[in-house]
Amino acid sequence: MSHRVLWHAAEGRQCLFRQSAACIIDITLMTHVNPAARETTSFHPLAAILAWVLPGLGHIMIGQCVRARRVMIGMAVLILGGLLIGGVDAVDSKNDRLWFAAQAGAGPIVLVIDVVNQTFVGSRPISEAASWRSLGHVNSIGTLSIGLAGLINVVVILDALKPRSVTRRHRRRAEDAPA
Repeated sequence: MSHRVLWHAAEGRQCLFRQSAACIIDITLMTHVNPAARETTSFHPLAAILAWVLPGLGHIMIGQCVRARRVMIGMAVLILGGLLIGGVDAVDSKNDRLWFAAQAGAGPIVLVIDVVNQTFVGSRPISEAASWRSLGHVNSIGTLSIGLAGLINVVVILDALKPRSVTRRHRRRAEDAPA
């Protein structure tokens, strides 16, 4: 195994590349890339569909497990945080159509939350439903958090659909290193 330490003068960062048949590790990004994923830069429609079904699953399919874990944790924090802050009423396809369009990017979990909201909260009389709904800014913050998760997941889906070439990125950084 050979180790190379490169100093990036422009960014003031130090990178360690371990080259072997198993992996490439970039310490500045702390990402582990599967060699099969490193070689391909093709179009992955199944990865994009899986990324919508469960955020991060598309990156697991293309071999980017560390990125997938980060996406899963980030989406879980945004969606669960939005639900804890705004309640199930934070996802509402009838009253907040534009926000729901943004939230739908987060995947089927948002659709399930909307069904729960319409079934259990929306079907109750107003006097009972008031105790299930959040009001004012609290609902807005929950709605915003879940909407942000949906919009970020759209970017994640696009990244899973056509990932950047990792070898091209490492080659560019190696060219920036001082001689």
